[in-house]
Amino acid sequence: MSKRSATEVSEIASKSARTGQSETGPSSKHEDTNMDDMGEFEDAWEDEIESDDEVVDAEAGDREDGMDIDEVMPPIEESEEPAPPPNVFIPGAHVLGKDEVLEADDSVYIMRHSMNVPWPCLSFDVLRDQLGDERQRYPATAYIVTGTQADLANSNEVVLYKMSSLHKTQKDSDDSDSDGDDDDDDRLDEDPILEYRSIPHLGGVNRIRAQPLPPSTPLPPVSHPYYVSSWAETGKVHIFDVRPLIESLDVPGYTYDKARYKQPVFTIESHGRAEGFAMDWASSGTSSLRLLTGDIHSKIYLTTSTPTGFNALSQPFLSHTSSVEDLQWSPSEPTVFASCSADCSIQIWDVRSKGRKSVASIDSAHESDVNVISWNRVTNYLLLSGGDEGGVKAWDLRSVKKKGSNGPDPKPVAAFDWHKAPITSIEWHPTEDSAFAASGADDQLTLWDLAVEQDDDETGAMNNMQDESRIVPPQLLFVHQGQQDIKEIHWHPQIPGTIISTSRNIFDIFKTISL
Repeated sequence: MSKRSATEVSEIASKSARTGQSETGPSSKHEDTNMDDMGEFEDAWEDEIESDDEVVDAEAGDREDGMDIDEVMPPIEESEEPAPPPNVFIPGAHVLGKDEVLEADDSVYIMRHSMNVPWPCLSFDVLRDQLGDERQRYPATAYIVTGTQADLANSNEVVLYKMSSLHKTQKDSDDSDSDGDDDDDDRLDEDPILEYRSIPHLGGVNRIRAQPLPPSTPLPPVSHPYYVSSWAETGKVHIFDVRPLIESLDVPGYTYDKARYKQPVFTIESHGRAEGFAMDWASSGTSSLRLLTGDIHSKIYLTTSTPTGFNALSQPFLSHTSSVEDLQWSPSEPTVFASCSADCSIQIWDVRSKGRKSVASIDSAHESDVNVISWNRVTNYLLLSGGDEGGVKAWDLRSVKKKGSNGPDPKPVAAFDWHKAPITSIEWHPTEDSAFAASGADDQLTLWDLAVEQDDDETGAMNNMQDESRIVPPQLLFVHQGQQDIKEIHWHPQIPGTIISTSRNIFDIFKTISL
């Protein structure tokens, strides 16, 4: 991983004051010309014309018939001193007063929007679209799939949202002047458009995941399935084909068999009535899919696809001693996956191993429950974990001990205790191997870069920006606030640097200047 500096030098252009200068002086006098030989001209209109002498007298004297001359004011010079920076709220170091509220600084956002939805959503996933990769143009469009936590079990739904008209965040006029007129259409600060299609779902949705597609692979045609899976609080895992619903969002007048697509194509009942939260897809091509699901009774089941449908394997993977909280397939080895649990451990598995036991582990990965993990898609030996104590750790899997060895647990290559409440979601950046995002029950969404190192010369500058009671790690790039009960976050794989988060009844989608 390449190293980056902890501070960035920014140039502030100050406006030069405009000055004006006026010149005043007496009117010039013309010499009298001898008109005796020329005769006398008669003014047909009998106009009364003031002589130059009269004009001068009117300006100089205080006669009643003289004209008042406005006093010439000196030019107003603009101050060259920069405006004072806004007060930065540092969680843990500052406390909001009784009547104080947090206000976002839009100068640090390239794009930021919030959208209300009818019911809280614990989980969502980003859907592949046909608009291209590495998109930089605005307004942007994004598609997600989510599941509700309604008040009644039969009121829940799996919902597909199309977020469009996602314009750039409007900046002050001073900031936009330097960008030229080319981005005017991109900078319109209009409200986004939220469209949706829904599928009835019995029971609240604990977690939802979309079928993975290889990078740069377009959305399959409408005649081919595009699967999402939902972990229901009833203990069942449902698999739906949502490809026609996406088509109906994009093509006006498109119709599909709603009765057919509102039913799951397959339901996994291996967990009985035990609900769960852990779930992850993997693919070895469009025709070979694998789905892992883990429940609160420490069991992990594997479901595979066949030419005729899906097949749920009956024998569970058993090495955890408490609830399985999260699952991640290896991005490089198709038979290897990782899991984390409320038993404080991280386990590494190979589906080919006999006995359905883990092959390696970090037995005491955190002081408390390990809530979430994320496997790096670029550097395949790095794994992130987030714990119930608020800690975030990065692990080098090459040093993880194999089962049966007596060595101690490996040390994390990085560890942070910035969050002061349980970590609820964590995810590596899809293309930057050193960057990741995390969210916690302390209502913070944080962006990090492990490649940042703080120089000795920069230490003083950093100390001036923070309270002594809370040291800001140089790897912490950004803190996004304003949401309550943040449950899950994801990078958008086709819009670089864009993050989507869910909290209570609100989805936030934003891109910062940091990544």
